Amino acid sequence: MKLNKASKLVISVSVIGWALIVLILFNVVEISAANDSKQATVFQKIKLFNEVLFKLQENYVEDLDINELIDAAIAGLMEKTDPHTVYFTPDEFDRFSSNTKGEFGGLGISIDKKGDYITVVSPIEGTPAYRMGIQPGDKIAKVDGESMVGVSTDEVIKKMRGDKGTKVVLSILRPGIEEELEFVIIRDIIKIDSIPYAFKLDSGVGYIRVRQFNANTTRELKENLDELEEQNIRGLVIDLRYNPGGLLREAVDTVNEFIGKGKLVVYTKGRIPQANAEYITRYNRMRSGYPVIVLINEASASASEIFAGSLQDWDKALIVGNTSFGKGSVQRLYPLTDGNGLKVTTAKYYINSGRCIHRDLNDELLKDERVLNGEIDQEEYKHMIEEADEENMKEVFYTAVGRVVYGGGGITPDIEIEQHRLSPLSVELRRQNTFFNFSIDYNLAHDADITPDFYSDDVVVEEFFDYARDLSIEIEDTEVDSSLAFIQNEITYNIVSRKYGMEEGYKVLIHEDYQLQQALAIFDEHSSLEEMFDYAEEQKLVKKN
Repeated sequence: MKLNKASKLVISVSVIGWALIVLILFNVVEISAANDSKQATVFQKIKLFNEVLFKLQENYVEDLDINELIDAAIAGLMEKTDPHTVYFTPDEFDRFSSNTKGEFGGLGISIDKKGDYITVVSPIEGTPAYRMGIQPGDKIAKVDGESMVGVSTDEVIKKMRGDKGTKVVLSILRPGIEEELEFVIIRDIIKIDSIPYAFKLDSGVGYIRVRQFNANTTRELKENLDELEEQNIRGLVIDLRYNPGGLLREAVDTVNEFIGKGKLVVYTKGRIPQANAEYITRYNRMRSGYPVIVLINEASASASEIFAGSLQDWDKALIVGNTSFGKGSVQRLYPLTDGNGLKVTTAKYYINSGRCIHRDLNDELLKDERVLNGEIDQEEYKHMIEEADEENMKEVFYTAVGRVVYGGGGITPDIEIEQHRLSPLSVELRRQNTFFNFSIDYNLAHDADITPDFYSDDVVVEEFFDYARDLSIEIEDTEVDSSLAFIQNEITYNIVSRKYGMEEGYKVLIHEDYQLQQALAIFDEHSSLEEMFDYAEEQKLVKKN
């Protein structure tokens, strides 16, 4: 008997539906054998899902794609979970895995979308793009002959990434050069630096910026600490601001560097026994001889909160800045068929003092339609967070030596320091990429005049203002007066970065970083952690009164 197209489709849908039932039932039987009633209910619901899928595909007024229907059903499942439980398509899963591994096959350029063009922010030193002469400000017009004008950043990244040893052709539009430039570049393994900046400041204090916790973090931290200690630093700042977290094991092993072997860093508690675990330091290493300050802010999350909170719990660092984000839930990654993946929340983190760092309000806000649609303004959002932080202060815990710390969501700093807000003029100049674009033109015209100690004087600043006015940006004298130091520093940072690399530029940038400069000032007044802890208690009393 021959089947027509409709019959074949109905059968295929039915087979897919019952295959889903069989697969899920195996799991249901495994975890629910002791509860026959619950198992029967789940069976009925899965059967109902199959019927709905079948009827829609068979009777809907227009053709429906079976794959799209199932993808929509999966998306519906995700809506009933927290915002950290995520279903990945194969491309998304591959990119996520690459980021946590800390390396991928590619060219080695940092990019951003500026107008219709994907523009090179900076080539990463030592990578294929850097060696071939790709420059900041280059616009990527084509990849392998295919136009990239108007294409999303993700799509361009997918085109440029690939296996080590394979070839890619970039067509570049470069400021100051009329014709299109073509670069044939051989892909290589690109390592994502967990620690982009580590250096000794003129004050004798070491500075380490940890961008994320990936598979390389412990090794990078150890190497950078060794180098800084050889330079006889008198103190250390570890900057975790805007660090979204990463690998739990790396957070534990980096904490190990400061608290020694055999110490509890974090433990997890979940619904199933497999989610409960303790993470204890395992190496005979412990840094000493200088005080440590850890900088955090409201965007420090997950593994970075474990790091900061653990050093606070074990009294090995002074925590400075703003209360952290409060992402203390545990996710496990599950590879699925056909390259898909699933990230599932299975437990919550608790650090040594007993504090759970997870702030439940964040999960609510991340899925709140009012937030997603912009119906809650910044002031209302801030007020909600402040109320949560007030509740947080009611949960008291104690460090190893008995200092009071607070739980209930995020890591509360020992000393709170607010970052200076940018003026409306500074925000607008940044929004329009004025500093970046000006630096490209300036470097082309004045390359020979840009020395390592270059600083933008009044002449350069006035040239910048003329450039901004040509872009129809209003420059009011009253705003200039309050923003001049920031603008001058930002111009210098961009120009120096273009010529001497991102680290040299970053050393300029931090001059106007109020939080960091206030943290560094603590080293000038207090030479030991004990003195810093006493100072923190004094500041709390002043704030109360």
